[in-house]
Amino acid sequence: MYIADLNQKPYGHATGKIVCVGRNYAAHAKELNNPVPESPILFIKPGSAAVPMVPAFSIPVDQGEVHHELEIALLIGKRLKHASASEADLSIDGIGLGLDLTLRDVQNELKANGHPWERAKAFDGSCPLSGFVDTRRVPDWRNLTLCLKRNGVMQQQGNTAAMIFNIVGLLVEISRTFTLEPGDIVLTGTPAGVGPLKPGDRLEASLQDWIELETMVMGDNDVGV
Repeated sequence: MYIADLNQKPYGHATGKIVCVGRNYAAHAKELNNPVPESPILFIKPGSAAVPMVPAFSIPVDQGEVHHELEIALLIGKRLKHASASEADLSIDGIGLGLDLTLRDVQNELKANGHPWERAKAFDGSCPLSGFVDTRRVPDWRNLTLCLKRNGVMQQQGNTAAMIFNIVGLLVEISRTFTLEPGDIVLTGTPAGVGPLKPGDRLEASLQDWIELETMVMGDNDVGV
């Protein structure tokens, strides 16, 4: 298993933008009382959102609830624009895990007022990332399992078979709107079970048997962020 150090440019690329997919598991849309989308819901986090997931990461402590959303993360290795399915498949250099941290109270207020979500989704440190493993390990993009435990209790467990929009199809669709560059990362959506984090929480996350990690949640006032 190859675990890239984000501070050392994973796979030789500096972290670029992070393209995120919302509501890509029907059960997650349902738990937040959102309609199931007919086309992918896309939003972007800047590179400054990316931080290493281990050994610990920090969350804001003064902006209401911060929810965890565990997702499969894709590291892009080749430029994609108006890509075909085969081009999209060959563009993925690495696969890992990411947390789409969400200021849920802030997001709900923004949505109620018809405002964009960036303050709730794209703040500094809002995307803790694992390292990435070589995609040659992936026999089937449609059968990958990810899990998240919080303080020893299973919180999220999902499989890519339950995605509304599959991984390769997502990259094709994204490339029609946003050119993907080497070093960009795509978060592919979160399964049901999202919930609030608190400083002191201990998390265990896994992707198949390729990535198994433990980390700790800290308050931003604990680390001087």
